[in-house]
Amino acid sequence: MSNLPPAAPKVLVVDDEPNIVMSLEFLLRKAGYAVRIARNGTEALEALERESFGVVVLDIMMPDVDGYQVCRHLRQLPGHQHTKVVFLSAKSREADIQKGLEAGADLYLTKPFSTRQLLEKVRELSPLPV
Repeated sequence: MSNLPPAAPKVLVVDDEPNIVMSLEFLLRKAGYAVRIARNGTEALEALERESFGVVVLDIMMPDVDGYQVCRHLRQLPGHQHTKVVFLSAKSREADIQKGLEAGADLYLTKPFSTRQLLEKVRELSPLPV
């Protein structure tokens, strides 16, 4: 029997805006999560092929592969059926939110967003070990 602490849930933060990436990485690490960063959709797809995550916090509007495509791809990957996806987007129209949910998102939050609310939602979707 191991005395190692339980592994922290992994969160992948995908956004092309450096300030958002830095603040979310700091917030989530401070809360106890293991955080990986992808600065665009291509990096996100590569990260998802390499490892699994409890939660993916995903921007929609990115220069190469958009968040909708990343989410759809994730939903088709074997072994990722339990991964939770949180869209974090400036696209706030009802049609955009509906499109995000149809792509497979578990939650859709609009920018600007409350970091406290985002952290609460991540905790609900991927609780930290006690």
